Amino acid sequence: MASMRDIKRRRSSIQSTGQITRAMKLVATVKLQKAREKAEHTRPYSDGVYQTMQSILERSAGISHPYLQGGDSPRKAVIVMTSNRGLAGGYNSNIVKLVTRSGMKKEDLDIYAVGKKGRDALERAGCRIAADCSEMSEEPSYADAAVIGREVLNSFAKGEVGEIWLAYTSFVNTVVHEPKLIRLLPVAQEEKAEDSEEGSAKLQMNYEAEEESILEMLIPKYMISMIYGGMLEAVASENGARMQAMDSATGNAEEMLEDLTLLYNRARQGAITQELTEIISGAAAIG
Repeated sequence: MASMRDIKRRRSSIQSTGQITRAMKLVATVKLQKAREKAEHTRPYSDGVYQTMQSILERSAGISHPYLQGGDSPRKAVIVMTSNRGLAGGYNSNIVKLVTRSGMKKEDLDIYAVGKKGRDALERAGCRIAADCSEMSEEPSYADAAVIGREVLNSFAKGEVGEIWLAYTSFVNTVVHEPKLIRLLPVAQEEKAEDSEEGSAKLQMNYEAEEESILEMLIPKYMISMIYGGMLEAVASENGARMQAMDSATGNAEEMLEDLTLLYNRARQGAITQELTEIISGAAAIG
């Protein structure tokens, strides 16, 4: 059995760790609330741009535009959103697995990394890091998304990449976060749902310019809004995952403290019993 001194040292260490995990959970909770509010405020704009684009594609069957057709290059630009820090459960590893197990050849990937954890893991996996945007992962802005969007669109326009993909973690709720890999370019028209007529009636789109010129202006905005939305969802998911991980760690620390307290009490009782036995034995020997 461990000595009382060793048990006290372990208890002190676990108590300090528990205080740290409890504080990290509180910080993650506050950041989660802010990120979730930003994501919820951004969704109506992103949805509106997407619906407008789909409405134009639906009305203009057979339209030809570079953004609607894949490029000749076999290379694919993948914008990967992870975090700069760990202690977030499987948040980062799930995104890396999603990309590496997607069926895309790693030698054909140009990774635009938003987050050091994903950047390092994909670099170790043999993927080419085309750009490191890790500084944007902490507090992303629309301007940050625009920088990434313009860079990948420029590569697409030059024929350096034939497709553009986005890998991020969708925030469903506090405990559910869903890794997603979606194609941004070329844009595909979604299948018409049963309630699409009702949705189209609500949208009431009117435009006078040619469809090609509208798409030329609209698709980059759609891409940037998707990237920005993905960044906000990723931040919310990261803090949700970290909050869960720290809550679990705090609970484990409390359980360990209970076990160590019980062990300490037993050791202390044993020491008292032994001391009493020695006193009684000594008294009996003297008498």
